Formats: sequence, C-alpha cells, structure tokens
Amino acid sequence: MIELQNVTKLYGKVIGVNDLTLSLEPGAYGLLGPNGSGKSTLLNLIIGQLRPTLGTVNVMGRSPRNNSQLFRKLGFCPGGEGMYSDVSGFDWVRYLQRLQGMTAHEADIAARSSLELVGMSAAMHRPISSYSRGMRQRTKLAQAIAHDPDFLILDEPFNGLDPIGRHELSNVLRDWIGQGKSLLFASHLLHEIESITQSFLLICGGRLLASGTAEDVQTMMLGLPNEIAIRCSNPHLLASYVVREQAAESLKVDGDTLSIATKQPGILYQNLPRWLSDSGVQAWEMRSADESLQALFNSLMKLHRGEL
Repeated sequence: MIELQNVTKLYGKVIGVNDLTLSLEPGAYGLLGPNGSGKSTLLNLIIGQLRPTLGTVNVMGRSPRNNSQLFRKLGFCPGGEGMYSDVSGFDWVRYLQRLQGMTAHEADIAARSSLELVGMSAAMHRPISSYSRGMRQRTKLAQAIAHDPDFLILDEPFNGLDPIGRHELSNVLRDWIGQGKSLLFASHLLHEIESITQSFLLICGGRLLASGTAEDVQTMMLGLPNEIAIRCSNPHLLASYVVREQAAESLKVDGDTLSIATKQPGILYQNLPRWLSDSGVQAWEMRSADESLQALFNSLMKLHRGEL
C-alpha cells in the first residue's frame, strides 16, 4: 500500500523526515509521535502535498504527486482547518465531491450521507463559522470519506472532540476497517490509537523508531530501565531505602518527587509499602514515567544511539 525508500524532507536546514524507509501492506495503522515529531510531514509526503527532498514515495504502486486518479482512492483529513466560514458544512463537503468528479446529484447524496455518518445531521446546513471545533473536525472527516475511498489518512482526527464524539468516531473508524478498507492516522496519544488498532509506527525527530504491535514494542523495551516517579513527603529519605536494597539503576530528586530508574520494578513494588511504613514517609502519588509517550521515545532514541 505504501512504499517509502530513503525519504528525507528538508525545510531549509530543518529536517522534517530523516532517511525514512517504510513498506506497509493494506490494513490499519496508527502513526504515533509527540508534537513536532514529523507526523504531518510524513502524511503530506504520502498524499503528494509535499515532494521529498531525497528518496521516493509510492502509494498503491504510484507516485502520489499530482496524481488525480490516485486521489480518488484516497481520503485525507488534515490537521489544519482550511474551511470556508461563510458556507454550510453540507455545501463545503458537496463542493469537494464535485472536485472529485461527481455529478451534482451524486455529490448531494454523498455529502448528506457522510455528514449523517459522523453525527452532523442537525447542523449540516448551518454556516461553518457557527461550528465548534469538534463539529468542524467531524465535517473534515465527512469530506474525507464521502467519495468512499480505499485508503483513509487522518491527521490528529480526535482533536477537539468531546468524550462522546471520540467514542462515536472510534466506532466509525472501526466500522471502516471492518469493511476491509485501509487506514493510517496520526496521534500523539497512545490510547487514541489503541482504541482503533494494535499496529503502530513510532516516529520522533523525523525518524521511524519502531513499528509493529504494542506487544512488539514492549518486547523491544524488555531489559531497559523502568522509570517510576513517586511524589512524597521526604524523597531523600525514601531514596536511602531504595539505595540500601540496591533496587535502582539511578535516582533523581526534584522537589517532592523521587524519580527511580530500575531494571527490577518487581522488587521496588514489593518493598515500597514496607519502606514507606518504616520511614514514616507519606506518598501522595506514584506513576510510571514510561506511560508518558515522551519517555518511551526518549528510551527508544537512547536504544537507537546505543546508549542503553
């Protein structure tokens, strides 16, 4: 479905995508990365909006650059707005379907059907200027799916949606995948991707750090230190207990928070209640820093550089 060979995209001296080689079969994939990691640049290379500085991009066996035949098979929901505020959502979606080559009648049916599918039935004839951010996001999704493409590409599709909207959109996308169609969507939140698919592409600094299922990524991380942060009344005293039991690779105190890097989290979790009881330290919060997406990418970058 997608073939990228040694693709680099430069913005002057800034690297958007860095020597990326990738091959994806049809299916559903989540493109995961922090803000500024190169997700949008990669998506715009795939749809042909951007031309690579180096390397080649092929989608469904063709170059996506100015390829109108390929565009009819792709649906794209951009991260930015790009909408006309003084027209209705229905008119905007219908107009874009006319650009796809539909007749006026076909465009009417497609626009109405797609807007109803994303929950915009009641507001489709209101001007876009009156829409909330979530409603505009739904309308952008409607235009992406109205021409029934084979491959849907979404850039941060959950932005601006409330919990109900997120749930409804997740159902729409799961139904889409259930029809045997392909999907690639970008997010900086792990749980958004996990609600749709278990296939990940992890990108940071314009480089592809890992790909596969969540289980594949966890396997890569085996043997790397777990980072655990404990907010407590006396982090220095608690640190002395951790050191005494040799349960950490490194420790750091920042204010009331003790950060622990350990390859033996089981020992830490097993003994922590006793340490707190013996020391009289009060713990208010404990979290795994590795649940933070940025921490995961930091670990993968260190692994990539041979530092771990």
